Amino acid sequence: MNSTISRLPAPAIESYEWQFDGACRGADEAIFFSPEDERGSKRLAREAKAKEFCTVCPVVAACLEHALRVREPFGVWGGLNTRERNDLIASGSSRVRHAS
Repeated sequence: MNSTISRLPAPAIESYEWQFDGACRGADEAIFFSPEDERGSKRLAREAKAKEFCTVCPVVAACLEHALRVREPFGVWGGLNTRERNDLIASGSSRVRHAS
């Protein structure tokens, strides 16, 4: 079994139900995930737009917890981009230990 898959929650609706209440529900997913060649100011602007959803999202904590638990490698989740989540994990923050 692939260790990446082993971090995913069981395929039960209860594991993902929080997504139904996300402020991003129905939004263009391209806002949250960068094209392969996106760099610099374009990437920063797109991520800022994605994070605007997170500032008013009622499930932002659950979203971040999920992304940290499964080590989501792409996109903006819970108000953080990939680098920010990796920095949080590397810091050993209590937020990460709580999400694990």
